[in-house]
Amino acid sequence: MTLIAIFFPSLSFLLRGKLLTALLCLILQITLIGWIPAAIWSVVSLQNSRADRRNSKLIRAMRSK
Repeated sequence: MTLIAIFFPSLSFLLRGKLLTALLCLILQITLIGWIPAAIWSVVSLQNSRADRRNSKLIRAMRSK
């Protein structure tokens, strides 16, 4: 998924169900200069969503004990 986020940033958002963000990212990556910020944005967003899922799982585990 990280490779998709680097090479196809808008597709990464689209696969995660963020349609408006994918459209905005596609508009940004249309320009060659905008491709790099779009790829960085996509990778950072992917890492943040993974961290959020991991934190939620830890919170649920702590509450169940």
